Amino acid sequence: MKNIAVYTLTSSLHDAAAIEASSQDFLKEVFPDGGFDYKGTDYSDFGQHVLDLIYVRTGGTEGEFLKLLPKLHGVSHFYLLTSGKSNSLAASMEILSYLNQNGMSGEILHGAGLDEKVRAIAAARRASRSLRGLRLGVLGRPSDWLISSAADYARVKAALGIELLDIPMEEVKAAIEAAPEGGAESQAFDLVAQRADKVCAAIPGALRIHRGLEQIVRDLGLGGFTLRCFDLLTAFGNTGCLSLARFNAAGIPAACEGDVPALLSMAIARAVTGSTGFMANPSRMDPAAGKIVFAHCTVPFDMVDSAALDTHFESGIGVGIKGHIPSAPATILKVSGDLSRVFIAEGTIVRNLSEPDLCRTQIELCLDDPSLVGSYFLTAPIGNHHIIIPGRHGATLRVFQKLILTFGHES
Repeated sequence: MKNIAVYTLTSSLHDAAAIEASSQDFLKEVFPDGGFDYKGTDYSDFGQHVLDLIYVRTGGTEGEFLKLLPKLHGVSHFYLLTSGKSNSLAASMEILSYLNQNGMSGEILHGAGLDEKVRAIAAARRASRSLRGLRLGVLGRPSDWLISSAADYARVKAALGIELLDIPMEEVKAAIEAAPEGGAESQAFDLVAQRADKVCAAIPGALRIHRGLEQIVRDLGLGGFTLRCFDLLTAFGNTGCLSLARFNAAGIPAACEGDVPALLSMAIARAVTGSTGFMANPSRMDPAAGKIVFAHCTVPFDMVDSAALDTHFESGIGVGIKGHIPSAPATILKVSGDLSRVFIAEGTIVRNLSEPDLCRTQIELCLDDPSLVGSYFLTAPIGNHHIIIPGRHGATLRVFQKLILTFGHES
């Protein structure tokens, strides 16, 4: 079974052969590479695909839709595909108006760029299904300085199907204490020369932290977590930076500082785009040029083309990651803890930096829309941490925002 299915509505007043020929030409435009199941008038499995499209091929089909509607159980949001021929659009507008009047919703898919729009909707719905049932751990409460980064657990469960689990920091520490320290393991990383001995001595402890966190993830069946990592500095004289870099590279979203909105943003980013996200905070901005320096002491290993092990910036101890992220287009994402706000922006990573007074991994990103520095970052930000995702994913993320976060449905 393919991800997208196309069903049809056709008036008997039209010439069947002509409509069929026109339909196939239109569908080749919408699906140039195929990739859909053509169901025609057989609605027996409607609602069982990632995306079900009703192709309103002609006018005069409104009554046929009404007869069909009682059979389409469990579907509250409909996608009406129109070609712009044979009064297809007019009929779709009448159908959509009826749906809105009767407590249902829908969208007419019409005009240029339909192939991209359909792919984005399918990707957003696929992501929604993958998130439902996900268990994310909050390992220790959020760091004390994250005063605006609370999360609405009930809203997250209702809208996304994600369960947030609080795990006391005492349990986290106990799991790490019970983990074997072991050797340093062979790592294909350079060490910062002036602190090489210090970093080498810290690697076994950092790996012990990783093994302890691995045990928690396994025992609780977590699909991701956020860690109150600064508590590890006093408890173990080490950091979680190395572990988080490894978890993220393995496809398990792992956020720093107990930041739950950042974790949710990372989980959404991976589900929607299939890519890992770099959690970082803005350190410096050029409003006129739309340039922002982002920095953090950990970065997913699958996002970098090289990495060095350094100490943690603020404390000067443990193991931090100084990664080099390739210059390329990128997308910035951040959702609020109650899912009422979503920030999405595209830009380009223009260079990596190596400044001594910032966290170890440092990038400069140039926004496509420089005005966002003033209108969002400096006046209405969603916390300080943001997620940088390789590639341009704004269109698909905005579809996810509209269909899942705003309306809270995937049907």
